Amino acid sequence: MAAMPPALLGVSLALLCSVLCPGPLLAGGIPTTLDGPFPPVTVPLDKSFRGNAVDLPDTDRRVQRTVTGFGPEQVSVSLSSNYDSVWISWITGEFQIGDNITPLDPNSVESVVYYGVLRSGRSHQATGYSLIYNQLYPFEGLKNYTSGIIHHVRLKGLKPNTLYYYQCGDPSIAMSEVYYFRTMPVTGPRSYPSRVAVVGDLGLTYNTTSTVDHMLSNHPDLVLLVGDVTYANLYLTNGTGADCYSCSFPQTPILETYQPRWDYWGRFMQPLVSKVPIMVIEGNHEIEEQAENQTFAAYSSRFAFPSKESGSSSTFYYSFNAGGIHFLMLGAYISYNKSSDQYRWLEKDLSKVDREVTPWLVATWHPPWYSTYTAHYREVECMRVAMEDLLYSYGVDVVFNGHVHAYERSNRVYNYTLDPCGPVHITVGDGGNREKMAITHADEPGNCPEPSATPYMGGFCAFNFTSGPATGKFCWDRQPEYSAYRESSFGHGIFEVKNETHALWTWHRNQDLYNKAGDVIYIVRQPDKCPIKAKRKV
Repeated sequence: MAAMPPALLGVSLALLCSVLCPGPLLAGGIPTTLDGPFPPVTVPLDKSFRGNAVDLPDTDRRVQRTVTGFGPEQVSVSLSSNYDSVWISWITGEFQIGDNITPLDPNSVESVVYYGVLRSGRSHQATGYSLIYNQLYPFEGLKNYTSGIIHHVRLKGLKPNTLYYYQCGDPSIAMSEVYYFRTMPVTGPRSYPSRVAVVGDLGLTYNTTSTVDHMLSNHPDLVLLVGDVTYANLYLTNGTGADCYSCSFPQTPILETYQPRWDYWGRFMQPLVSKVPIMVIEGNHEIEEQAENQTFAAYSSRFAFPSKESGSSSTFYYSFNAGGIHFLMLGAYISYNKSSDQYRWLEKDLSKVDREVTPWLVATWHPPWYSTYTAHYREVECMRVAMEDLLYSYGVDVVFNGHVHAYERSNRVYNYTLDPCGPVHITVGDGGNREKMAITHADEPGNCPEPSATPYMGGFCAFNFTSGPATGKFCWDRQPEYSAYRESSFGHGIFEVKNETHALWTWHRNQDLYNKAGDVIYIVRQPDKCPIKAKRKV
């Protein structure tokens, strides 16, 4: 009988051990990165389950407007840079789409949040700011859009790991129902959120609903969405959509979007993100070009980001703490070379991280550096060339990406070479969007992309490999040794930090039962064997 791949061992023990195993036995029965590097595993394609990658229609009750007038809707929570502050966001008023639109006045409705630790006694009040955004097209026949009034209010002076109740709105017009959220644990080496859900390329399909249902069953304390939110740019402004925009609408003068899909998404997600903080980084589907070359209007307007709190001047990159984890949210669609504002910010942010206080360092951005799928293969090589040395020198532990619509986990890797001190790269671009799954691998016969035909970002940096088994080639001729596990299925991941050195990672497939994991491993830090190479600024 063939031996079971290490990545599949101990799946049935994962959830039990994560609760019951004492410190010294944390990894009992579950593989750890110390057992690696693992021989590459490719799970055969399950053709019997492709899910239902069809967008929810506007007639679905879960995406319809349920408030009237200027009642708050699309309510969400996001984190500030530390446990003592969060952002509450919501929308009032109706969007408009058509030839003649009149933007709402953001100053006509107040942005107020009442909050407190007692459901019946919300004794604190905070005010914030409001805005609207437009999506305008300078072409005859295309419909313009103007949003409802978007509100962002920052709550300060909060206690760690504490349940707060809140209402949002304008007390002179309408307030929301009572919602609640729990703050992050205190920042420190022995304090961590219980579960962080990680998902990418979510969209708003029937697959999405399965992914979100599975996420809810895992009771996350925080959700990381690593880019590609609504896929509103797979639609024309008249609401006609397609799985492949360029295939179905090759003659449009500009890449159109149907902005109401953002409102549908906000309504669908409200039951989750009004209670569980969500942190988002931009993907390529958020670019959404419009008149005067404006981009990312919906993304930058609808979400609250701790940019200012973390010293960033941009919504495209920022950082925050969640207990003893420092998260870096990086932008792949803004300049990242060594002379860029983002790179200088990243250097400064990393230099301030005290690994005695936040032992875990996790980085996320949208397109992966280490993906072996044909789709988007080595597409963002210039970003890797620019930033990998810096992240490696500060000892980043884990990298989360999306973009490729499949699941893949690497062995510890640096510069395409197995390295026990390199990060584990995990691609979770399998949230459920309508573009469907990535299936083919670049190392399979006939599937290696033509280098000159790849739509690179930031210039051409993806040269043939100069060392290792693929020397002189653009692709490997077998699954690369840095790729530990890959599978084409929709799902999401759960990241559970147990202590300063051990974190349990489980990946859950939508087609599985709620208490099963498709991939499970303990990611183990070795600070003694992998000292931080860069100097921290005190």
